[in-house]
Amino acid sequence: MSAQPSVPSNVILIGKKPPMAYATAMIVMPEKEIVVKARGRAISTAVSAVEIFRRLTKASVKDIKIGSEQIGQEPTKRMVSTIEIVLVKEV
Repeated sequence: MSAQPSVPSNVILIGKKPPMAYATAMIVMPEKEIVVKARGRAISTAVSAVEIFRRLTKASVKDIKIGSEQIGQEPTKRMVSTIEIVLVKEV
């Protein structure tokens, strides 16, 4: 078994759940600054979750980073788009 790299407590990694599940997770997080990360097809889910979160709370987008990374080895190597959205909860 390989150990999973630890993810900081203020980071949400977007996967296959519906956007409302991630928005709810952001709402209950005690941290003031939240980082949402997604790759590939999950990018649209991340944007939807952030928009739901912004509409339900007083939060603002601090920073958005986009990029791409290589996945796989040489014969099947491909590029996958990434996004990182930094949010700040306003108290």
